[in-house]
Parts: sequence; structure tokens; C-alpha cells
Amino acid sequence: MGVPIRINESIYDAAKQVARAECRSIPNQIEFWAKIGKVALENPDLPIEFVQELLVSKNSDRALAEPFTFDDPDD
Repeated sequence: MGVPIRINESIYDAAKQVARAECRSIPNQIEFWAKIGKVALENPDLPIEFVQELLVSKNSDRALAEPFTFDDPDD
């Protein structure tokens, strides 16, 4: 369930542009940015790019992932 909030028009306009490019709705784009900011504040030692990629991969289709296999060099 969504909750209406007031947001600065310049942030809304920026979210609108990025949302279109990343195939998200405007509310989903703003929510994504909020999640990145929250995780970044909770983990200041992590690079912001890592946080962003982590959130994107967490919501990606797992069927597209390739399994990791460890090749033993001694074999």
C-alpha cells in the first residue's frame, strides 16, 4: 500500500527521467533511491556503486544467473 508524500519538484523531475531510462515507475525510482541512501548510511564503508549493484542484483531474475563452479587447479 502506498502512502502519498510531498516531494521537491526537481527530485520528481529527475526521478521521472531516470525512471523512464531504467524502466521503473516514478514512485519505484524514488523508492529505489531511498533504499540506496538507507543502505549507504547504514554501511558507510561500502562504495555507493556496490550498494546500487547489490540492490539491483537482489531484485533481478535468478533464472538468468549462472551457477558458480570452482575449478580446482590440482585436478
